[in-house]
Amino acid sequence: MVRNLAEILQEHVTLELEGIDRMYLNGYVPSLQTGAGFAYFVREQLGYPIASTAMIAPLSRAFVGGIEQFVAEAGVDLVSFRKGERKDDVAQAYLRAFEDEEGVLFVGKAQEKASVFRTEKRTNEAGVKYPWIIRSTAMVNHYYFYLLDRDFGPLFIKFCAYFPYAVKVCLNGHEWLKRQLDKRGMTYEPLDNGIFSCDDARAVQRLADRLDERKIEAVFRKWLRRLPHPFAPKHRAAGYRYRLSILQAEFALTQVLDRPLTGRSFFEEVIRENLDLGRPDRVQLIFNRRVTRRTPGRRRTRVLTDGVIPSLHVQYKASDIKQYFKENRGLRTETTINNTYDFDIGRSLSNLSALRKIGFEANRRLLRVEQLSHDCLIGEACFRTVADPIVQEDQKVSGLRFAEPRVMALMQALCRFALPENGFRHRELRPVVAQLLGLDEDRYSAHQMTYDLRRLRLHGLIERLPGTHRYRITTAGARAALLYSRLYARALRPAFSSVPGAALAPPRSALGRVQRSLDNYLQEVQLAV
Repeated sequence: MVRNLAEILQEHVTLELEGIDRMYLNGYVPSLQTGAGFAYFVREQLGYPIASTAMIAPLSRAFVGGIEQFVAEAGVDLVSFRKGERKDDVAQAYLRAFEDEEGVLFVGKAQEKASVFRTEKRTNEAGVKYPWIIRSTAMVNHYYFYLLDRDFGPLFIKFCAYFPYAVKVCLNGHEWLKRQLDKRGMTYEPLDNGIFSCDDARAVQRLADRLDERKIEAVFRKWLRRLPHPFAPKHRAAGYRYRLSILQAEFALTQVLDRPLTGRSFFEEVIRENLDLGRPDRVQLIFNRRVTRRTPGRRRTRVLTDGVIPSLHVQYKASDIKQYFKENRGLRTETTINNTYDFDIGRSLSNLSALRKIGFEANRRLLRVEQLSHDCLIGEACFRTVADPIVQEDQKVSGLRFAEPRVMALMQALCRFALPENGFRHRELRPVVAQLLGLDEDRYSAHQMTYDLRRLRLHGLIERLPGTHRYRITTAGARAALLYSRLYARALRPAFSSVPGAALAPPRSALGRVQRSLDNYLQEVQLAV
């Protein structure tokens, strides 16, 4: 039998680890990103009175010559990547043959598109031609320095061979973590791009939390000092130095399970139950961001399969959450941020701490959405406390009877407010309920909303936040709301529509039969899409 997600995460997880995974960084010189900056560099640093890209050619040739000299002196291979060749596969072969603790594995060369400066001839009003610097794109050589670092493990630094010599850096936080564990003599079993087991999970987590922007900046500066540099020392002394920004950052949560077979079957169940995670109302709960029709980007849920391994993808703007069963051993939930502006945060590496908080919270929110979605079954006793009239706080409270239109609208509305930590107000819930009832807001009055809030509160489905006029849905309320909504939409309504003459059948007797057999039905089956 497939267990619910809450039980799996509470009782069957042997190791849980949050950490920064892969990071792809951009290195750039801030003052050389515009045509004006280019012209100033040519005049002030190179000494030419007229700015033209032709003046940069000697600097570029010197940089490429420096790379070729470095390759010869270091005795490393210069590999020209073939079209379609996987660079990581080439790097892995060199890594397996590398015996030193630290050094350059090889240097790769490939032609790739890059943003460069071009000189364009323009004519002024007097008919005089003059050069003008513009931004453009071109296919130019890039040089990949594949490295093995003592602290970070495998990484690469890529230089564009054309001015302004953009740099890309790719490294992996889990590789950094493994080397820190080795340094401290801590026993662990590695997982591809992660940790499978260890003696002290809390100590490993504390160590993973130490990876920050300062350590990443330090390893970048360390290798810049060792590798050929496109700018001369006098240029760097004048302030032409690289800064790092974040192009892509992955934040991973790995939960290793004690029984792989149970974990895999459960993960497939989670995929089946959460194909609607890409809906705007659910995306905004996962990413804690408001989503409207004007929000750019696609919001969708995709299930991709690599061989027989499925993975669940939820998109928000340019960012993505991926969830899959890693090596049949652990549940991996991974938020990838491809554009920091999706979350109103700048791209500078100094913003890493703010981004990691967003990434890790998104992972946890996804799991919480799945728990609420999958584990919505309630027993007969709990069902009766919701559906039947009760006496609470010396007050008689009417029941929330299944399939009543107003009750079903309330339950569907509660599903929208299952996750926000700050809950909801009377005026926020009322228009949602009215819309679900198909009524104008003035036909579902504030008095009716107050009455319904009292019913929900005394039945234990919501609770008032202390000292406020806001309410928060309880765990029991979330389960009841999801059960009512899902059972009606996925079982009752399709069943009636599939029976010939269903429109003429007495609805009261049919609903009575459903209510009488509900407890047995819920115990025997899982509600599926």
